[in-house]
Amino acid sequence: MVYYVLMGLFDRFLTNQTPQDNVDVKASLAPFTITEAIYNQIGATTATRSAALSIPTIARAHSLISSTLASLPIEQYNKFSGAHEEVNRAIAQPDPRVPGAVIYSYIASDLFMYGIAYGQVMDSYSISDGSRVRAWTRIDPTTVSPELNNDQTEIIGYRVRGLQVPNSGIGSLIVFNSLADEGLLNRAGRTIRAALELEKAAEMYAKEPVPTMVLKSNGTNLTPERITKLLESWKVARGTRSTAFLNADVELQALGFDPAKLQLNEARQYVALELARACGISAYFVSAEMTSMTYSNATTERRAFIDFTLKPLLVAIEKRLSMPDFVPSITTEVRFDLDDFLRGNPLERAQVYEILNRIGAMSVEQIQEEEDLIR
Repeated sequence: MVYYVLMGLFDRFLTNQTPQDNVDVKASLAPFTITEAIYNQIGATTATRSAALSIPTIARAHSLISSTLASLPIEQYNKFSGAHEEVNRAIAQPDPRVPGAVIYSYIASDLFMYGIAYGQVMDSYSISDGSRVRAWTRIDPTTVSPELNNDQTEIIGYRVRGLQVPNSGIGSLIVFNSLADEGLLNRAGRTIRAALELEKAAEMYAKEPVPTMVLKSNGTNLTPERITKLLESWKVARGTRSTAFLNADVELQALGFDPAKLQLNEARQYVALELARACGISAYFVSAEMTSMTYSNATTERRAFIDFTLKPLLVAIEKRLSMPDFVPSITTEVRFDLDDFLRGNPLERAQVYEILNRIGAMSVEQIQEEEDLIR
């Protein structure tokens, strides 16, 4: 036995044969989200979803982003002809138990908050070149943990609530990766925590609208029982009247600052603007700044909202739904329909229709159909 071991070691060091590396291209391109592996190791402060949504600015931004995206119609197009195709059922209504808008609102929320979203395949059917998703539902990202290879560079599998899930077929995960975004809870953790502390301070001053007060005895030391009774009687008296009377033995001292001196309102306004920036949304939409908004620049703001706030989320979802497990990716692509959201006022639309009809680009019937005038 010793002989064979020694000969094996001898052959290993003296042979000139170069080992052949079998590279699996699909495996080498497996996604790896750096949020958990790197972001938290550099001292970043993260926040929780419930804490973030308790802040009015984030709650408003989150509602606008998730509800607006969920309300947009999803269309399938032929890449070559541009013609509309019937939308796959797994795309129009992923989970047969709930409307499709519910699933996509949560997917948008997860991408916005965590920088990644997950779906789990509920049903699938076989086709000639593999399998295709028939039904799927959203999975909470906090319940998903990726399994990495030995080099910690690639994801080779997933666990949901600690249980291993298959890499394909029923039970496997559908991963929606954000466009190089760690998610609001990671990149704005400190700002969220600062906003929470300001909300706590505002709540404290709402309960106790005066600076911290100290009753100082100028006479003999009082027993703990007498101190407790004195404080209780002071609190009850202040609840019934604002004027107080103290005898020569007790002195009132005020410590700290009132909200005006603390500039609490100014600090909350500043943090609201910072959170609007972190959310990638105009301060106008979350009422973080008081500006006069006319119809013309309100329409411009809606377009900016699509281009600079929703676009990364829209592209992340569109590109994932355009992959082969949902549609024939060679010929078909999936896109959100933005026409209704960005359509102008009736006068603007009438002017555009008039020009398109005059040059022969649209018929009267097409214009009536576009304006839902044909029943």
